[in-house]
Amino acid sequence: MSEKTVALITLGCARNEVDSEELAGRLEAQGWKLVSDPELAQAVMVNTCGFVDIAKADSINTIIEAADLKDSGGVTKAVVAVGCLAQRYGRELASDLPEADAVLSFDDYPMIGERLDAVMRGEKLIAHEPSDRRALLPISPVDRAANTTPIPGHGLQDAMPEGNDALAWQPPILRKRLENSPVAPVKLASGCDRRCTFCAIPSFRGSFISRPPADVVAEIAWLAGLGVTEAVLVSENSSSYGKDLGDLRLLESLLPAIGEGTEIARVRVAYLQPAEVRPDLLKIMAGTPVVAPYFDLSFQHASASLLRRMKRFGGKYSFLELIATIRDLSPAAGIRSNVIVGFPGETDEEFADLVSFLDEAKLDAVGVFGYSDEEGTEAFHLEPKVDPDIIAARVRLITDLVEELMAQRAQDRIGEIVEVVIESFDVQSASLFGHAGHQGPDDGETQIVLGTEDGSVEIGQLVRAKVIDSSGVDLIAELVN
Repeated sequence: MSEKTVALITLGCARNEVDSEELAGRLEAQGWKLVSDPELAQAVMVNTCGFVDIAKADSINTIIEAADLKDSGGVTKAVVAVGCLAQRYGRELASDLPEADAVLSFDDYPMIGERLDAVMRGEKLIAHEPSDRRALLPISPVDRAANTTPIPGHGLQDAMPEGNDALAWQPPILRKRLENSPVAPVKLASGCDRRCTFCAIPSFRGSFISRPPADVVAEIAWLAGLGVTEAVLVSENSSSYGKDLGDLRLLESLLPAIGEGTEIARVRVAYLQPAEVRPDLLKIMAGTPVVAPYFDLSFQHASASLLRRMKRFGGKYSFLELIATIRDLSPAAGIRSNVIVGFPGETDEEFADLVSFLDEAKLDAVGVFGYSDEEGTEAFHLEPKVDPDIIAARVRLITDLVEELMAQRAQDRIGEIVEVVIESFDVQSASLFGHAGHQGPDDGETQIVLGTEDGSVEIGQLVRAKVIDSSGVDLIAELVN
């Protein structure tokens, strides 16, 4: 029987990257060989994003482009859509996008190889009818904890196999690395229990479910054994970790356990909800050596009145207090966030609050998004809508502002000693490239210009460097012996 080959194309966020590696592990275990080039694959699986309009359009275009391979005379026979867009729209997507030979849901993942076998046999799989996945776990946090296998002391001390032989051990999930990057996302939890009026993610990702801490530690140990230098803990809301297991402070014990129980050099926490950030969590993050000096805080806006319409909490002054606390604990820490401009009813005064906040906060990285209606969200029905031209003008103003502020933050770091994960080497400029502790993998980079006396440095190595210049949000540095 000829070898069955499949290529995975991943779109969207780091959580999708983890999903793709889990899909790859399952596919391989079920008889499929992973190939990196879609043109050499009998089947192409597109892990889609369903977050905002531009991401949805990108997903659809990618599926159509993959489907073109079926008509090129090559080996490709089938294109399958999975991921958030497929989960969110299901049967509707299958009807509107005949280029996809199948549209599969999250529930198909455990038997993904069998589903793909059926598609290759020419069977027509009926796409699912989407439903609100938050209703799938209608039990309280206490009940859920009672239905979870007890782990003595959270099981953190039992995470590694005897002998600390991570290479001979397999993670608690089927997962296959799809690239050799020294940075790897690790799923901390899935889903979200919050009801932000602009966000549809909980409806198709489901309720918030924390992974057992022992599983998280063990997976990071396995990744470190494969040469990963930095693990990025990802979820829809990392500050909620443990609440469904009966311990809202579980992240405070997990982070030190990762440092003690694995060989990972650095761990980074992504996506913290400001209203849920606790003083003890800040102290642990700032005081645990393995944790990057980095705080990813989802502010979304700074006007208290507008945040209430978003069904979020806080405001300009509480956010500034939070930032001041972080910088007291870790003066060199990086702080990143996202903001939404043009939310329904956003007044000139509310927009001015956001401008004032960003000017005072001086964040290291800011993602700026113009509001767009999302089906199935409460904000879809909120009035009055802000005129699209006004939204575009406000996006430009905020983008220009934060670019200037972020460049100034980078310039202020000249003279600092930073720790950089090396991700690439450029022969022409004799430079190493990577990201420092205060920089998220997508927030900017640090270029290390090698001197004639500098020794060899390998990809994946964590090195110390002194910042000597900056270019926008990027840093230029030299090695410190």
